[in-house]
Amino acid sequence: MSTIGKRINDIKASLPKGVTLVAVSKFHPVEALQEAYDCGQRAFGESRANELVAKASALPHDVEWHFIGHLQTNKVRSIIPHASLIHSIDSEKLLRLVDSEARRIGRTVDVLLQVHVAREETKFGFTPQELDDLAASGIIPSLGNIRVRGVMGMASNVDDETRIRQDFRDIARAFDNLRKTTGIETLDTISMGMSHDYMTAIDEGSNMVRIGTTIFGEREY
Repeated sequence: MSTIGKRINDIKASLPKGVTLVAVSKFHPVEALQEAYDCGQRAFGESRANELVAKASALPHDVEWHFIGHLQTNKVRSIIPHASLIHSIDSEKLLRLVDSEARRIGRTVDVLLQVHVAREETKFGFTPQELDDLAASGIIPSLGNIRVRGVMGMASNVDDETRIRQDFRDIARAFDNLRKTTGIETLDTISMGMSHDYMTAIDEGSNMVRIGTTIFGEREY
């Protein structure tokens, strides 16, 4: 078994039942993704539209492509045919645009709403209050070509374990409020946790983790 395959198996062995592993493959070559695919990994996370499209044409058709980066409006059309799940819906405008583009090609696309709780102001997403307002507005059920599956978020980039744990709790609470307010039955996903903090995220309710460096090593920019 390849090194990448062994790392994936080790991570999967550490995950509780019901937690999905997204292998964050951004900036890594197709050959590395193929190694992961050959050992059974199917969900891959990309953060740049052009890279996702190129890799989608080079790898088998049963790969699940997760778009995990900030999605610019001018890149929506290119990824809609390929994305299994868009993690980073961070505005009502983007939500409506994804719905429109999915309708144009006759697809229904699964999405997550990005929640911003981290200390860094540069991160994108709805604040918990903004997410509550969106849920209460009734807009989400009116969009017929997206399926809101849950939320995605990141903890503050700090060494303070208490702060990180609280951030994850706040993201999980935003998910609970979203489900309570909308009553949407497809809400089932909390995507949080990366290579350095995924076990803490799982403790606080995550059922989808995004792990790159631990699998593929440092990125090749």
